[in-house]
Amino acid sequence: MSVDINISPRELRLLARKGEFVEPTSGYCPGYAQANLIILPKEEAYDFLLFAQRNPKACPLLEVTDVGSRMTKFTATDCDIATDFPKYRIYRDGVLTEEVTDISEYWQDDFVAFIIGCSFSFESEMIDAGIEIRHNTEGRNVPMYMTGIDCVPAGKFSGKMVVSMRPINPKQLVKTVTVTAQLPKVHGSPIHIGDPAQIGIKDINKPEFGDAVTINPGEVPVFWPCGVTPQSIVMNVKPKLAITHAPGYMLVLDVKNVDLKE
Repeated sequence: MSVDINISPRELRLLARKGEFVEPTSGYCPGYAQANLIILPKEEAYDFLLFAQRNPKACPLLEVTDVGSRMTKFTATDCDIATDFPKYRIYRDGVLTEEVTDISEYWQDDFVAFIIGCSFSFESEMIDAGIEIRHNTEGRNVPMYMTGIDCVPAGKFSGKMVVSMRPINPKQLVKTVTVTAQLPKVHGSPIHIGDPAQIGIKDINKPEFGDAVTINPGEVPVFWPCGVTPQSIVMNVKPKLAITHAPGYMLVLDVKNVDLKE
């Protein structure tokens, strides 16, 4: 179904809950923050909380739920974590086994959900500043890449950072850094600008997550830490069960970007 990009966050979540919105959320609900997800059993939650605190660029925490609770308390009202993301991934022993639009049947009483800031949030600020978001222009998901950048380990969790990429006109690089740096709770400033090989990306035209986009002659690829990093960590340390969002299919929150600025 066709959905107005200016729909309210709550209305978009309700459409996702009913299975009527199953697509990447970039560009929707401009001005509102979006979020990544990882759900783990309680016995692993402390280690991941410590991991997120040690890696705030990749995993900026916006909320951590009570054990067993499916509802957010601070970032959104009437928000069911088990139904309100457009798409989820189920990882068993580090292997992606299923993609689903509702995880109610998988829910456990010992689950803890981590709501992590997403760079889709600051895209509306970039657009307001006159910066094109290429994956929106081309109707694609944002390209995301595995890198050679090591995260700071914590407990059982360790692995490589994932980054998202947006091609930028060189004349707009300073503006891009300035705009995004104001929002550290949704990844903030870029982690790398320029040659992808310097951060271990083998082929910029073959992202591990999302879709490749056009990089026009003279444009510079700009990379931000990405909230898909927990999926890289899960694939590395292989917990028995972990549930995440599908990359690009985010939760839109009631929190406005302006309230996250520093």
